[in-house]
Amino acid sequence: MPIGVSVDYYVRLERGRNRHVSTAVLDAVARALQLDATERDHLFALAKPVARQSQPTVQQARPGLVRVLDNITTIPALILGHRLDVLAMNRLARTFYPSFGDDSTGAWNMARFMFLDPAARDLYVEWSETARENIGMLHLYAGHHPNDPKLAALITELSADPDFRRWWPQQDVFRPTFGAKRYRHPDLGELTLGFEAFTPTGDLDQTLGLYTVEPGSPSDRTLRTL
Repeated sequence: MPIGVSVDYYVRLERGRNRHVSTAVLDAVARALQLDATERDHLFALAKPVARQSQPTVQQARPGLVRVLDNITTIPALILGHRLDVLAMNRLARTFYPSFGDDSTGAWNMARFMFLDPAARDLYVEWSETARENIGMLHLYAGHHPNDPKLAALITELSADPDFRRWWPQQDVFRPTFGAKRYRHPDLGELTLGFEAFTPTGDLDQTLGLYTVEPGSPSDRTLRTL
């Protein structure tokens, strides 16, 4: 084998029958498969799960982070939990995502919106790409929280959508970092928003998402009307 292990060992590893995989072997597998940093992290999470306490019924954003969101007044900003629950949103984010209304306590879920709300397919110009990124995030989080019943229930619920059923078995993983998305907003028209994603120190299961616009661009002028 090119990664320095026997065929039998590799088959047992692939089928999850080896619970004592060394870090050296996992590193070799990651190199052989040319995994990126996110995929490597997912591989280690699956092969060497860390004992975790049971997850709280509802994740909550830290009050300090919520205050940060409330003080961001020129761009949409939100905090997502590891199930893609929307834990907190600032005013512009609530305006931009009207389907979420005024409830930012975690009852709203980005993946549920993406696959089960028809408005999402109209909002995102590249809906398929964004939807598959959502699936990749759920796969990544599922690797770190394999025994989370609420995450499992969400995946079952999303399986009502045929696109989700088709893409979920592909096992792709995704960690948001930065980029840009094009939107076709029902009230604002077409916009292009950049995004920057951050992991708050002290809570690796939450993501702070900031939407950005090119200064002076049509999208910038549109956001200023909100």
